[in-house]
Amino acid sequence: MANLPFILPEILLNLDEFIELRRQIHAHPELGFEEKRTSELVAAKLAEWGYEVHAGVGRTGVVGTLRVGDGSRSLGIRADMDALPIQENTGLPYASTCPGKMHACGHDGHTAILLAAAKYLAETRRFNGALNLIFQPAEEGLGGAPAMVEDGLFERFPCDAVYALHNAPGLPVGCFALKEGAMAASSDSVDIRLAGVGAHGAMPSFGRDPIVAASSIVMALQTLVARNIPATEAGVVSVGSLHAGKTYNVIPEHAELKLTVRALSRDVHATLKQRLHEVVQLQAQSFGVAAEIDYRTISPVLVNTPDETRLMSALIREQAGAQCLIEPPQGMMGSEDFAWMLEKKPGCYVLLGNGTESRGGCMVHNPGYDFNDEALPVGASLWARLTENYLRA
Repeated sequence: MANLPFILPEILLNLDEFIELRRQIHAHPELGFEEKRTSELVAAKLAEWGYEVHAGVGRTGVVGTLRVGDGSRSLGIRADMDALPIQENTGLPYASTCPGKMHACGHDGHTAILLAAAKYLAETRRFNGALNLIFQPAEEGLGGAPAMVEDGLFERFPCDAVYALHNAPGLPVGCFALKEGAMAASSDSVDIRLAGVGAHGAMPSFGRDPIVAASSIVMALQTLVARNIPATEAGVVSVGSLHAGKTYNVIPEHAELKLTVRALSRDVHATLKQRLHEVVQLQAQSFGVAAEIDYRTISPVLVNTPDETRLMSALIREQAGAQCLIEPPQGMMGSEDFAWMLEKKPGCYVLLGNGTESRGGCMVHNPGYDFNDEALPVGASLWARLTENYLRA
């Protein structure tokens, strides 16, 4: 286990407890909005340590509140709890016991990190104000963050600012990555359904072929970024699925496409959405077929606000050293629905080193991934130090 000066000694004393807790969560993964066992575990621990616990926020979310002193400031810290529909192949003794489900993104680690910080802060109480620990369900594309927001998260648990982290394979343990501004891309899911006229494959003139229309649409969509977005900006349009027909000699009536659209600025996001609708509809018309578009924003651009990002950066430099803080690479197009919370409140999202090569380097959403327990006390110490700094006694 890494012995970094950034790590608080009180957190190291309890580390075995939270490694065991993390592995327990790992062995019992739950998909989005199914996190009953995990949320009950979180709620029980928070109550044991003296937090005011509120379960069922955004369906299966949990919020624990701890008020110390008479300070007027309030801070929110979020951890996600859900797993992914992936079959684990790590061979670990604490591997998933649920076929087809695993913690392949490290949310088990994020939950354990925030719980470790929660216990430390409840025992030491070296802050003055209100601390809201937000354990969020369904981060993996199912809308857990907007569900909590719509359930009155920030009205019921006021926060002057809100923070979150995510583990980063390839980044050494003890290092952090963050920047002001766009930190994660928007993510839109698009379903396109084309309705043509079926016909015999030998007599295509009697039909309106949705496969030809879909093929032309796929190619035309590749121009959205290349011919509409400035070269200095980032955008992605990827077709992940095209389904049509069942056999050799029948022109089908329908074709369906599934797309992901991503951007690192709100202007680019708006442009891509508008141009996609125009291109699809006009392409479809040119082939005599009808197009229906179901366009859904899964998460907006995640934007780290200036003051909160500078505070986090200064804290890391002061406590861990400037060498432990890096700027993430340009063009990172992953998304994170914590962005919905940052639409409502100022805050900052930071990447936590999960390790390199054989220990912690396996990329997330991979059946061989595991959260690196050496990063657990680093993340917990970050949240503890942030709370004591933001809610200064």
